[in-house]
Amino acid sequence: MGYNGWVRLLSALMFFPRGGSAHVARALAHALPAEGWDVTIVSGSLGGDGLCDAAHFYEGLDVRTVDFAAGEAPMHPSYEDRADAPDRVFAAVDDEAYEAHVAAWATALERAGAAEHDVLHLHHLTPVHEAAARVAPDVPVVVHLHGTELLMLERIAEGAPESWTHADAWAGRMRRWAARAERILVLSPSQIPRVEALLGIDAARCVVAPNGFDPDRFAPHHVDRAAHWHEHLVAHPRGWRPGEGAGSVRYTDAEIAPLAEGPVLLAVGRFTAVKRLGLLVRAFVRARANTPVRASLVLLGGHPGEWEGEHPCEAIAATGARDVFLAGWHEHDTLPAFLDAADVIVLASVREQFGLVLVEGMACGLPAIAVDRFGPAEIVEDGRTGWLVEPDDEADLARALCQAVDTPSERTRRGNAARRAALARWSWPALAARLARVLDEVARTEVGASPG
Repeated sequence: MGYNGWVRLLSALMFFPRGGSAHVARALAHALPAEGWDVTIVSGSLGGDGLCDAAHFYEGLDVRTVDFAAGEAPMHPSYEDRADAPDRVFAAVDDEAYEAHVAAWATALERAGAAEHDVLHLHHLTPVHEAAARVAPDVPVVVHLHGTELLMLERIAEGAPESWTHADAWAGRMRRWAARAERILVLSPSQIPRVEALLGIDAARCVVAPNGFDPDRFAPHHVDRAAHWHEHLVAHPRGWRPGEGAGSVRYTDAEIAPLAEGPVLLAVGRFTAVKRLGLLVRAFVRARANTPVRASLVLLGGHPGEWEGEHPCEAIAATGARDVFLAGWHEHDTLPAFLDAADVIVLASVREQFGLVLVEGMACGLPAIAVDRFGPAEIVEDGRTGWLVEPDDEADLARALCQAVDTPSERTRRGNAARRAALARWSWPALAARLARVLDEVARTEVGASPG
């Protein structure tokens, strides 16, 4: 149980449900009550869109939505700079717009009774922190960093683009918000020195809190592959292409036949530049030229109309890649079936802060191929649970793809080890219990009781 019996946690996210932080917030809200914590979620939302509607995403939980489509708050900014996206990068948002964000979220937090909670669990470094300081200044804050904010801060430190006209102001705000927090939750040990350097936070205030998975949902299950891929690529396709000829990407049963007959490599994620999906497509083409086995690559993700840098369709067209399929954006609840219909989980991202999809794939018995940096390097054990490759090294990635495709016995061996590792290290019940101990300590400290 938490301090003095049942205690109240307000978990707040500025972003509508589309990325990993929303899945983390939802999983913890389901798991923390078993540890004595009553959780309320305040979340951004795009009402009317089932994929991005917070009421739908957090169904069954106590959620208070902030609907951007209804004008309850301005559309949240982003840590990525994506042309034509409705959520422009934070570092380009001026002071007047910043104040509008703070005012809207202060209203949302006040309506949710933030001041009556025992701890505020604020995801990312956003204007929600400033709103919380105004509405609930006496409630202790635990900030949950998910990594993308660190990437923006690093780019500012290296020299922000000219279009980032308010970069210094945002860097200062984010450092101020981090300084106010009682604890900083980071995804992996590799983030701690970066937090120290970028935010000026003592390492002693950082707590490693990796993302996890639901062991009841992410497990090996039999899937009729032919039926699965027909449903999602032929009958109800969601893949899309931008620019000239924009629209849905449709396939025929003849085109998807290899998905039921040979190894399937699955990549899951947003179409952002750091994911290196174009590099993955080119490495796959190179691997195909060096193996007699006809494998397929499926790209699952990419919210319609949102991409940064090279869209996968551009790489497919430029290389003439065969057997590369765009499955589009799907809700997280459908991910286990996609994993169970695949043989290998691949993440070519060069600056992935954690890599939850690797953990989820491993939990389903898939070996992983990932870059030997940041979070993935702490998740995947090269030679035991998967393959690690050098960042932005097309040849090295192609080599790993070839080995995974050519050796089914090695896929099985590493996949079995991957599942054992996932269960031991990243199941949500165990991770939630660890986080509850941190929250208990913060709550006890706030009321002046000694820990223990």
